[in-house]
Amino acid sequence: MKLIDTDHPFYAPLWRRAVIVALTLGWSAFEFVAGSPIWGVLTGALGVYCLYMLFITYDPKGGDGA
Repeated sequence: MKLIDTDHPFYAPLWRRAVIVALTLGWSAFEFVAGSPIWGVLTGALGVYCLYMLFITYDPKGGDGA
């Protein structure tokens, strides 16, 4: 099940993908520093998922190979 549709044109610019990953992982760090480890783990998992989907498995040509 894909939670992020990487074929959507919104995710085409590299800077948008980088900002999404930076915000989620940064929020995770903030939660750990603030003393909320459960929220830190949840947002950290979301950040790792975003990193995986938006950088590791991202296909800039789209899913149809065009």
